[in-house]
Amino acid sequence: MKTVGFPISRKENEYRRAIVPVHLKNIEHPELLYFEKGYGEVLGIEDSEYEACGSYIASHDEVLSKDIICDPKIGDADYLEELDHQTIFGWIHATQNRDITDKLLASGLTAFAWEKMFQKGRHVFWRNNELAGEAAVMHAFQCYARMPYETKVAVIGRGNTARGAIKVLNMLGADVRQYDRKTEELLRDELGQYDVVVNCVLWDVMRNDHIIYRDDLKRMKRNSMIIDVSCDRNGGIETSIPTTIEEPTYIVDGVLHYVVDHTPALFHKTFTWNNSEVIWKYINELQKEIYGEVLSDALIIQDGKIVDSEINEYQGRL
Repeated sequence: MKTVGFPISRKENEYRRAIVPVHLKNIEHPELLYFEKGYGEVLGIEDSEYEACGSYIASHDEVLSKDIICDPKIGDADYLEELDHQTIFGWIHATQNRDITDKLLASGLTAFAWEKMFQKGRHVFWRNNELAGEAAVMHAFQCYARMPYETKVAVIGRGNTARGAIKVLNMLGADVRQYDRKTEELLRDELGQYDVVVNCVLWDVMRNDHIIYRDDLKRMKRNSMIIDVSCDRNGGIETSIPTTIEEPTYIVDGVLHYVVDHTPALFHKTFTWNNSEVIWKYINELQKEIYGEVLSDALIIQDGKIVDSEINEYQGRL
């Protein structure tokens, strides 16, 4: 039976946590879970509440010594190179980031990626995707210093992220139009109509084009804004470069760009409770090393060897 460590992220403004005590009752072996001291502090949860469920409170180093490391933004973790032939479980995004892949291979890790977890065609963490759209719109408009009801907005995408963005925009009175992959060319033709463009398209890493090119910015309204929730460098928006909550925006050719790569962290309590309701069943599977279809499909690297063909193809490792 495997032990699981839950470290506190050192990433800037990253306060999301994987699980809360109320859902530990569903864990078959809570005595094999180790939480870093102060793990639930940002949620108003005391260490004693985790201990009351039979789990342990430990130092950062002790947590990182466990068989499995569970951390929502583990792909960005500063400790990956310290791990040795362990299993990691969280958002990894190795396909688009060769440097992350190299670290996982060098450390001989096994990696289960949250972004690859789907059940009957729906992303397991669909609520997080929806929250990303909601949070990005709310934060970006603060940076824009305008109210949504003053603006005409184009939203690109029809998935969970777009649904979250549109929900908030409609609630705040924006004039919203929706586009998808079939209407990308139409969007470019109509780009000059919009004050704000929100990109919610999960970028196909096999594509080598863009939805909006740098040249297209010249046809946008003066002082307009792009909210790129997808945050894919050189992806759907050619001029997108991922930013941070502390420094969320930059300007290219007169267009404000908002490209924060972890907007659900702005509402870390909402995320954590939603995530906790979902994740416990997979922790049980990981501890027993008995993987259902969802986890099996999310295995991207095993014992330091790539098993996800998409990584090999995109990174030219074939």
